[in-house]
Amino acid sequence: MIRVRIAAASGVIRAGLESLLRSSANLEVVDRAPDVVLADVEFQQDGLPGEWLGPAAVVLLAPGPPGPWMADALRSGVRAILPRDVPASELIAAIEAAAAGLVALHPADLNALLSAPPRAGRAPPMEPVDALTPRELDVFAMVAEGAGNKAIAWKLGISEHTVKFHVASIMSKLNATSRTEAVAIGIRKGLIML
Repeated sequence: MIRVRIAAASGVIRAGLESLLRSSANLEVVDRAPDVVLADVEFQQDGLPGEWLGPAAVVLLAPGPPGPWMADALRSGVRAILPRDVPASELIAAIEAAAAGLVALHPADLNALLSAPPRAGRAPPMEPVDALTPRELDVFAMVAEGAGNKAIAWKLGISEHTVKFHVASIMSKLNATSRTEAVAIGIRKGLIML
């Protein structure tokens, strides 16, 4: 039995995914200690925020066209990236593959990824040089939940500019080029607990 946690900003999407996964005899929807995290995320220019836990494999449902963020996400430990309109059978197969340690991509995304020119001068993620401040950890936790800058600012009672500053600082300290990569690094380093 593969334990799957669903991470989605929308309750409606979360309920739909849960219903779909419960129809499979091999999958169990859980809140803690998952084998796989299924994350439905919103596209942003600087990356894809998501919600992940510890050593769990991550399967992303991402809207929009493939882009350079995909390579960064895969380097960060994401095991599958699929479009939101993927058939249920393919989604379940990707979850099973991710749980087995395999990587699953939609064929169109794979073609785009393979045809993209390599990016020069990209350093691999390194250990954080500086520890994150308590406020940065608050912001980081909300980024991991998929909240946008405006929502974070409203919930924490700070300006959107301050949120952008904290996000930039977090990404710099983690040597991340996108929010997706920052969250994946944060999970591996134990900075994010959901």
